[in-house]
Amino acid sequence: MKVPVLNIKGKTTGREIELSKNIFGIDPNEHAVYLDVKQFLANQRQGNAKTKERSEIKGSTRKIKKQKGTGTARAGSIKNPLFRGGGTVFGPRTRDYGIKLNKNVKRLARKSALSMKLKAKSISVIESLKFKNPKTKSFVDVLSAIGLNTKKTLFVTNGLNKNVYLSARNLNKSEVITDSEISTYKIMNAQHLVIEENVIEKIESNLG
Repeated sequence: MKVPVLNIKGKTTGREIELSKNIFGIDPNEHAVYLDVKQFLANQRQGNAKTKERSEIKGSTRKIKKQKGTGTARAGSIKNPLFRGGGTVFGPRTRDYGIKLNKNVKRLARKSALSMKLKAKSISVIESLKFKNPKTKSFVDVLSAIGLNTKKTLFVTNGLNKNVYLSARNLNKSEVITDSEISTYKIMNAQHLVIEENVIEKIESNLG
């Protein structure tokens, strides 16, 4: 599978890069993609919601009125959940929403996501992306040149490229990540994937 290499002006450089069929050309496993995305989103949840139950409320445990003869319901403590300021019944507790997932499943999910994008012709390979200064207009010009102004785009760079990252930070539909930050969720969440040429080898090495 050969894909043309573009320059930052959106034109072909005359070179093509060979993409591994074992990474970008497999039969996608949609369930593996689902599990990996589910794990990613579950791990983002903080799980720190907490309410106090009656045993945790600060207050007297004295019986506030006699058991019988008041004409109202029995009440043993001011911390009764039925009273204002009382404890909460079956309220949320702190918990970990994280899900464990086999490494082989995660690897299969990432391969499947990349294969889906390539089949949909939603992957572009670009030469090294470098800006002298962080400037949003420079990044917008690159998007316009490739024809991705209106699409949700994910740029994958070779290591941290501060100027490129800062240039794209103000754009809602564009995100810049390093090759080590790539995930199934980020791939599937973007409409188009733009990968630096020298990142392809790293991706194939990690998933091979």
